[in-house]
Amino acid sequence: MDARVLEKCRGELQRQMDDLLAGAGKTVSDMTEVAEGNFPDPTDRALLESNRNFTLRLRDRERKLLAKIKEAMKRIDDGAFGTCDRCGGEIGEKRLTVRPVTTMCIDCKTDAEEEEAR
Repeated sequence: MDARVLEKCRGELQRQMDDLLAGAGKTVSDMTEVAEGNFPDPTDRALLESNRNFTLRLRDRERKLLAKIKEAMKRIDDGAFGTCDRCGGEIGEKRLTVRPVTTMCIDCKTDAEEEEAR
């Protein structure tokens, strides 16, 4: 794989990781501040809890993405980045720059999605 593409993908992965970690830190501080508030109106309290649950679901998805980002960075370091896990072929440069956490080439991913749909 071209070193330029690897560095571009590594930079994008690092940017995404930094953004996710910053967002997680902000969520923790926001929830701590709001938890101290008093909500005598049950509707206000219910809205707060609904928003909190939604935020936590989003953060859980981001936690999973963070694990994929770390794995992709490890693949870059190990020299396995850009190789399809399914067929062993090369993953296209366009696909890697759009979604650097991908582990499958477009053909294998399409097949996997079709199998999943059945």
